[in-house]
Amino acid sequence: MAVYTHLGAEDMAALIARFDVGTLVSAKGIAEGVSNSNWLLETTGATGIGARFILTMYEFRIELADLPYFLSLLDHLAAKGCPVPRTIHDRDGNLYVTRPGAQGEKALALIEYLPGVSVSAPTAGQARAVGAELARLHLAAADFPGTRANGMGVAEWQRLAAACGAEGLARIDPALAHIVASELPRLAETWPQALPSGVIHADLFPDNVLMLGDVVTGLIDFYFACNDILAYDLAVTHVAWCFDDRTGAFRADVSQALIEGYESVRPLDAEERAALPLLGQGAAMRFAMSRAWDWLNTPADALVTPKDPMGPAQRLGFYKANPGIFA
Repeated sequence: MAVYTHLGAEDMAALIARFDVGTLVSAKGIAEGVSNSNWLLETTGATGIGARFILTMYEFRIELADLPYFLSLLDHLAAKGCPVPRTIHDRDGNLYVTRPGAQGEKALALIEYLPGVSVSAPTAGQARAVGAELARLHLAAADFPGTRANGMGVAEWQRLAAACGAEGLARIDPALAHIVASELPRLAETWPQALPSGVIHADLFPDNVLMLGDVVTGLIDFYFACNDILAYDLAVTHVAWCFDDRTGAFRADVSQALIEGYESVRPLDAEERAALPLLGQGAAMRFAMSRAWDWLNTPADALVTPKDPMGPAQRLGFYKANPGIFA
C-alpha cells in the first residue's frame, strides 16, 4: 500500500457518497507497500454508527479487467469463513468505481476494515497460525469460478530484469546483477509445471496479515492473487516470514512452524515437498525483481519507501545452498 495520487476532501467525500456507508468523517493515507494508493477512512456508517474502511486506488501492476477476479475472490473467501475483508459494493451493486485522472481513468474499491496489527518479528506461534490460514484459503478457493494467470510469474521476472538492465541492477548492488545473470536463466529452465495448482495469494508478507496475538484476524491485499502452484504460495510466505528483516538470519523455528501449520490443514505431497527449495528460490527472485524495478522507478514525491531487493536476492542463495530445510 502507498499513496501516489492525492485526493482532496471534496473529491474523497464525493467518492464515498457513491457507497451506502454514511458520510465521510476522516481519511488518512497509508504509506506501506508499493503498488496502489490507499487510505484508511472513517465514516458515520450506514446506520449512524461509526465505521472504518480501506479505500484503494489502483495505480500500476493491476489491470482493470482483473479487478472482478480480485474483489469477487474476497467475497467468496469471506463467505467461506476465511479472515478476509469483504468488498463494499456501491449503491448500484458495482464491485468498484472509477474516476477520471490526468493519466486516464482510475478504479477505486472500498474494502471492509479488519482489526489486528501486522507483526514485524513473527513468533513461531504466529507463523504456525499463518500457515494454517494459508492452507484454509487454498481449500476454500478450490471452487472459486474465476481464473487468472500469474502476472508475476517467470516471464515477468525476465521482463523486469531486462527493464532494469544489468547497469541498473548493478547501481542497486553489483551482487544483484550477478545473482540475476547467473540464477534467472536456471530458474526459468527448471521451473516445475505439473504440481497441484489453484488460487493463491502470492504476496503473503507479514504486512499483509493482521493478527491479535497468535490469532490471524485478517489476510489482506489480494492484488497479486492468481491461479498457480499451491506450494509456490507456501514458498512465497516462507521467503516473507522465515528470515530476520534486520540481520537476514534464517529463523528455523519460524520455518518449521509455518510448514507444520500449513500441513495441519493441507498436507503436501512428495512432489510438492521436493520442489520447495526451487520454489523458494523462485519466490525470492520474484521479489528481488519487482523490488529492483520499484527501486529504480518509484517517483521521488510518492508517499512510499521502496523496499530493498537485496534481502530476497540473498535468500535465493540460502535456499540454493540449504535445500534440507524443507525436508
